[in-house]
Order: sequence, then C-alpha cells, then structure tokens
Amino acid sequence: MRIACSGLIALFALCFSTAQAQDAAPRWSLAIHGGAGVIERSSLTPEQDAASRAALQGALDAGSAVLKSGGSALDAVQAAVQVMEDDPLFNAGRGAVFTAAGRNELDAAVMNGSDLTAGSVAGLTTTRHPVAAARAVMERSPHVMLIGPGADAFAAQAGLEQVDPSYFFTERRWQGLVKALTEAGQPVPPRPVGAAIPGAQAALPAPPLNEKKFGTVGAVALDAQGRLAAGTSTGGTTAKRWGRVGDVPVIGAGTYASNADGCAVSATGDGEYFIRATVARDICARIGSATAPDAAAQAEIDEARTLGGLGGVIVMTTTGAPVFAMSTSGMYRAAAASDTPPRVAIYADEP
Repeated sequence: MRIACSGLIALFALCFSTAQAQDAAPRWSLAIHGGAGVIERSSLTPEQDAASRAALQGALDAGSAVLKSGGSALDAVQAAVQVMEDDPLFNAGRGAVFTAAGRNELDAAVMNGSDLTAGSVAGLTTTRHPVAAARAVMERSPHVMLIGPGADAFAAQAGLEQVDPSYFFTERRWQGLVKALTEAGQPVPPRPVGAAIPGAQAALPAPPLNEKKFGTVGAVALDAQGRLAAGTSTGGTTAKRWGRVGDVPVIGAGTYASNADGCAVSATGDGEYFIRATVARDICARIGSATAPDAAAQAEIDEARTLGGLGGVIVMTTTGAPVFAMSTSGMYRAAAASDTPPRVAIYADEP
C-alpha cells in the first residue's frame, strides 16, 4: 500500500511539475520591428519619438489580438505587418521610398515554420499590402517568388486590394529622393501623376534630419499551437535603380522560419550583405545546432558587419522568448506575450 501511494504521489508530482512547466511557457509571443539604423535620442524630437512608439504599439496590438483569440502565428504576423504597411512612418507600403525613376517598388515575404512553406514578391507597384501578396503566393500558387507586373496581376487575381500608384506617395519620401539625386548629380524625375500637392501632407511627422535608417518592417510570432512564422515588408532603398531587390523577399536572407530549428527571423539592414551572409537562415541553423538564440543572432549580425553591412534582426524561439540584435544605434521594435506586458523600444540601449 505504501508503495502504491508513493507511486501515486510521484505521479502526481510529475504531472504537477509538467503542468507548471507548461503554464510557465508563454501561450503566444510576438515581436515586430520597423527598421534599424542611425537612430539616436538627439535626432528625434519628443513628438517624433512618441509618434514612432505609438505606431509600433498599434502594430503590436493588431498582431497580439490575433494571437489572444487563438489565431495562427502567420495571421498575427500578417496583421502586424499590414498595420505598418499602411503607416507612412515606415518604409513599407504607403511610406515606401522612391526609386531613381520616381516610383515606389515594394517587396515582401512570409514563411511558415511548421512546414517551411514560403512566399515572396518583389517590385509591386499597385498592391496595397505586399505581405498579403506574399502569403497568396505561398498559399495559392506553386511558386515561392513572383516579381513586377506579374506579381501585381497575380495579387489582383487573388482578390487583393489594388490601388493607384499615387496611394504610396508621401512628401517626406519624395523629398528624400530629391535630396539623394541632387547630391549624386542625377536628374530628378517629374513629380508622380496623382501625387499630393506640396504641403498637403504637412501634418505627417517629419523624419529626423540626420536619420539613416534601413527601412523595413517585420514580425515574428509563436502561436498557442507552437507554430512559428515570420514576415517582412519593405520599400527598398532610396534612389534604387535597375530593378534592385534586397534581402527581404529572399527566403533565408531577410526572412526565415523553421519549427525544426526553433526559430523565426525577420531582418532589416544592408540587403546586399544580408543576402551574401544568408543571415536569417544561418541564425536558425545556429539555434538548431544548440547555439543560444541571442548568441546566434549577434554572430550573424557581426558577420554581415564584417562584410560591410549594418542592420538588425528580430528572432522568435519556440520558448516564446524574443531576441533583438543590431549593429546600429537603434531599431524600432516591440514585443508582447501572453505572460509579458507589451514593451516598445527605439534606441540600442533600451531593454
């Protein structure tokens, strides 16, 4: 009888400790970023700082709402990224920078960690939410990447909202193009047809005068079913030419997720170097080989820096613990989890 009781007690203790461990792990977790770069306290006014934090909080709230209701990691990632694509503060969607020809060309990618399915798009000009187009490529086509007019045509066929290219116009980005081309001694293209008249967008927060930011937005998430997902969206670089495409839509460079490795990554930075260093995939490979997530992320950021590229990454693990790593003075970022209050940060020295 004593042996039986001892066995029952041991079994109860085991079950109790297992339940405690399960309760200790977050049921869901989300991290987002709005780009990394030379972002210093001295360069942001209180109004700019507050506007950026509010915008990040809005995106975090959108993704968190999905996860709180039991939604998938992929749905949460898409929801958070779409909010940032609609916000002119970020270089994605409506706030995208201009090419040398005076166009907005948009790239995005998504990836499911549970089955390694992925989709990406590059050079969109009429699809309101590039991240939604990337997901459609993943779920409604046999392909992984679509580019240019064909990608927009596919998105339209998939029922995704199409807009006039002038929808993406913002005065701050146009003036950024004018400044870049003038300094480079290159011709400035005509103001886009349908663009807002000068001064019409004066209410939008102005960018810091000395800001040098790698404009990309992204999100990584873990849902209650233990699934990981990543998504990233960008307008690329100011005054880019010849159909330039960066790391964002390159699966394994700017975006990657793998439950097997226990990792989801969204990157922001000098795309050419992040492609060459295969940053996102390598972080997951390091974690899958038992490297601590923070060490894995920093090692890849350092490798890209050795090649000549700066930037940052956000990483989500299967434990729900987000990791942020950067080689810049700041990265717009935020995180929340089922057991952790939301937090928003901008500067590198913020927790």
